[in-house]
Amino acid sequence: MSQPQTIAGTVAPHAAGVEALFREHGRALVAFLQCRLGSLADAQELAQETWLRMLALERPEQIDSPRAFLFRIAANLAVDRQRMRKLRDAVPLDEAPEPTPELHLAPVPERHAAASAQWRNLGEALRELPPKTSQAFVLHAIEGRDFEAIAQTMRLSARMVRYHVTRALAHCRARADEREMP
Repeated sequence: MSQPQTIAGTVAPHAAGVEALFREHGRALVAFLQCRLGSLADAQELAQETWLRMLALERPEQIDSPRAFLFRIAANLAVDRQRMRKLRDAVPLDEAPEPTPELHLAPVPERHAAASAQWRNLGEALRELPPKTSQAFVLHAIEGRDFEAIAQTMRLSARMVRYHVTRALAHCRARADEREMP
């Protein structure tokens, strides 16, 4: 680190405080930035920028926690650096390659048949359950209702609804696993 600023041969108190802060937390700051950025060189550069920003503060006495403020400045600088990387690395729209069709998907008739089979298997698994358990699961998983709304509809507690939904989900998973086993 460089020497603190001097004013008429004496060390400026703020600069001395910043220097002490960096002596104490400089390595941790660089390590923090390196984890965020994935580059030691970028981390060191942003640590230096953080140091300069700390030195340039107009009212340093208003900062309650200099260490927290130091890391906040560094985190903000790291976010800015990452945004700049994204912009720099982005491919312009006029140069973007044409999207390719998803080749890993089965043709539509096969996907439709597989979805129909899954739907039938789900129905079979739900019919094996007690009516309340099956109803709670359908209301939550298929209709998208929350536990409170289902509890009011079924005249149960939200905790019991959660129990029924969890039980139905475990049963359906077990049935699906059975079908996948050779």
